[in-house]
Amino acid sequence: MDYFIGLQIKKAKKDEKKKILLGISVFFNLSVLGFFKYYNFFIDSWINALSAIGYTIENNWTLSIILPIGISFYTFQTMSYTIDIYKKHLEPTKDLIAFASFVSFFPQLVAEPIERATNLLPQILNPRRFRYEQGVQGLRLILWGLVKKVVIADSLAPMVNEVFGNYQNLSGASLWLGAIYFAFQIYCDFSGYSDIAIGTSKLFGFELMSNFKFPYFSRNSAEFWRRWHISLST
Repeated sequence: MDYFIGLQIKKAKKDEKKKILLGISVFFNLSVLGFFKYYNFFIDSWINALSAIGYTIENNWTLSIILPIGISFYTFQTMSYTIDIYKKHLEPTKDLIAFASFVSFFPQLVAEPIERATNLLPQILNPRRFRYEQGVQGLRLILWGLVKKVVIADSLAPMVNEVFGNYQNLSGASLWLGAIYFAFQIYCDFSGYSDIAIGTSKLFGFELMSNFKFPYFSRNSAEFWRRWHISLST
């Protein structure tokens, strides 16, 4: 859908038509995402709301939906393609294989960072050569990402689960310690995945954007969100 809409936005001469095409793209993407992730949630919520005011309805509407892996990441990624074309930041590609490779680029497909087409698509279209320095950087990032994810985050997870699972019986000091552990766990988990994805991409000659820039050293909440999951914010 987004591949063909991108081509049509480029061909369209009237701004109104471009807006309609962009609206179709955004509506289609968010509808697919919303169906797979939130359909059953909204059905259950609606039935519970009716039950609260005295109407009993049998729940025959929910579906056994299998959630596609990484759907949030590649939905935002492909939607950014049509948005960038609409804003004239990017020329639509006529290479369907290159576009499909951009959407399904495996190192960051199920995790992060979420890449804009303006950065990743030109790299797919242009020829690449293996560079030793880039490969070494990639291996270092993969190793550092594994240390953060496996050594730090996974080691903290049992202690965090213990604190959050028994918070009623623990002291205030233990709860504060659990909160600190959780802060390190979630950061090392997410940033570890990002480092592995960025490092793997470097081995293939691709440069992905940095996704975390020392967010816990931020001076305020606004700066924190500029440093945390940068690709989603942008």
